[in-house]
Amino acid sequence: MKIKFSDYFKTSNIISILFFLGSILLIFFKGLNYGIDFKGGTLFEVQIKDNNTNITIIRDSLNNLKIGDINVKEFGKSGNFLIKVEKSEKENNETVSLVKNTLNGVTNDISFRRVENVGPKVSSELLKSGIISICLALLAMLFYIWVRFEWQFSLGSIVALFHDVIITLGVFSLFSIEINLSIVAAVLTIVGYSMNDTVVIYDRIRENLSKYNNVNIIEISDISVNETLSRTLITSVTTLLALLSIFILGGSILKGFSFAMILGVLIGTYSSIFIASPILKYLKVSSKTLEKKEEKILP
Repeated sequence: MKIKFSDYFKTSNIISILFFLGSILLIFFKGLNYGIDFKGGTLFEVQIKDNNTNITIIRDSLNNLKIGDINVKEFGKSGNFLIKVEKSEKENNETVSLVKNTLNGVTNDISFRRVENVGPKVSSELLKSGIISICLALLAMLFYIWVRFEWQFSLGSIVALFHDVIITLGVFSLFSIEINLSIVAAVLTIVGYSMNDTVVIYDRIRENLSKYNNVNIIEISDISVNETLSRTLITSVTTLLALLSIFILGGSILKGFSFAMILGVLIGTYSSIFIASPILKYLKVSSKTLEKKEEKILP
């Protein structure tokens, strides 16, 4: 049974535009919730063997200090906590002393495994590096597709990539999910995953354009998406199963990364079918497009 995806192109394009514009507005007006990696602050890794001391008690005792945003997460074995204190007006040494004294007051059975400070200069450099890495990844993908396919395919894939990245960041802005280095890694992975899906469909579209000379690009897209659908769904489902396992069993430390990846896989699968394919129609791709390129290559 073949699905006529082209019947849903118009509706899906309207939905995508609304989500894309909404995400841009959220990012610019609400902003992103940058974590300690990008804002600066102090990181504590502690182990508490006292079973009566839970995450709620730790969070409440630290919030009473009023030294800025404090994030407490439990990870690994029971009793292991990661505490992030946002950069405040207080000196770093003063912040460390306050946190240590407060936690020692909560329980005597505590050990500080790691205390790290991320200064404003380092955090701004990390933010700059993260943005540059994402932009370079997009440019590298653009160059590859431009060399591998025609410029129309290159433009279509970049539009799909921007769609995936912006909407993912928009969701993070909407729910104020913390953006840290692991999220940057997730976004870069999303870029690669989305591009992989798009390239598979584009490659099949090129093959079918050569095979069916008198068929328009919309019908070619339908044929190509149906031919690659089983591969797309199997890849997406198996990837999602692994990511869901990490999200459920990986603890709070990996929740942000796995959530970004789950979101990216879903949006990437959607965009490869409903964004990358129909955009070729607006770029007037046909079998003649391939013929023109072959003419340029031939002496």
